[in-house]
Amino acid sequence: MSHEDAIVVEATPETLFDLVTDIGRTGEWSPICTGCWWDDPAEAGQEGSWFTGRNELPHRTWETRSKVVVADRPREFAFEVGDGFVRWGYTFEPTAPGTLLTESWRFLPAGLEMFHRKYGEQAATEIAERTLAARTGIPATLAALKRIAER
Repeated sequence: MSHEDAIVVEATPETLFDLVTDIGRTGEWSPICTGCWWDDPAEAGQEGSWFTGRNELPHRTWETRSKVVVADRPREFAFEVGDGFVRWGYTFEPTAPGTLLTESWRFLPAGLEMFHRKYGEQAATEIAERTLAARTGIPATLAALKRIAER
């Protein structure tokens, strides 16, 4: 229950880290998340800080809270949605001519358990829908981040 993809971006790891961690801009590159905001702006971007994201699809809209679990500038930024349900992460590896930007997504055991409790017999369908969204969304997100960073 995981997926990752990568793209080379002509920008420094620091530039990309700063872009990705500017979560107020997430709606510029995410195909589902239309916006995010730090729950406590004084703690923005630190390990342990929380933010809320608004997600939209044609058939539903929802918000999630996520906790930053890695904030290692300029190498890695990662967060977990809810109570450790899903982990999203970005790594930034210097390369010619800039940075290999990798985005990863992984359903965590607590998330799988929560989906089974919440959706019962429909859990497998719901999990498959989220997995497909990550598999199609990650390449779209990376392409958008590349376009934004290389302007």
